[in-house]
Amino acid sequence: MFKATKLVHFRDAADADARLRCADGLHEAAAAAGARRVLVAPTLDGVRNGGDLLVHLQFDDEDRWRAAEGEVAAVLGNSAVAHVDGVEYRGEAAGTTEPRTSGGVYRTLLLRVDPDASDAAVERFEADLLRMPRYVPAIRSWQLSRVLRAEGASAWTHVWEQEFADLDALTGPYLLHPVHWAHVDRWFDPECPEIIVRDRVCHSFCEFEGSVL
Repeated sequence: MFKATKLVHFRDAADADARLRCADGLHEAAAAAGARRVLVAPTLDGVRNGGDLLVHLQFDDEDRWRAAEGEVAAVLGNSAVAHVDGVEYRGEAAGTTEPRTSGGVYRTLLLRVDPDASDAAVERFEADLLRMPRYVPAIRSWQLSRVLRAEGASAWTHVWEQEFADLDALTGPYLLHPVHWAHVDRWFDPECPEIIVRDRVCHSFCEFEGSVL
């Protein structure tokens, strides 16, 4: 499975019609190239550098994405779009705690690990993220992947994705869980010696109607 995620930031002057045309164009481009899954949805209140439109596309292989890439880029090149943060990757470490459901909230976190961090530190960081679902039952499905190609404000290295039943499950039981702020956050906190994520992150989420992961 080959994936592309893009966080689209619209210009303030872009009206509702321009935003809708962009979303429709992205749907059409992905569908025409045979995307297995297409999620194009407005982000919800509370995102951090998360854009106005979250685009998550899945293809059977990289060639199918390449067939869609030019048209997707053309849609995103219109005057309504101010900036795009994006990543391309293959889904790697994944899991689920319950059967796939028909709806909920999808969350993605784009981050950049310090290139000077040791391999051992990066592996411990990844292991800590993947350990979270053991302690946070609000996470229904998850996937952690290394980025193959990045665009935007940073050279993103990782994508950390989850599905939740609703927004409250993300903003409450997940973000406020002790394992999150007392253990995992040390990798992000400039006051902790273990910090390896130094750039800003993109914390974005939206509603979905069919399971994404």
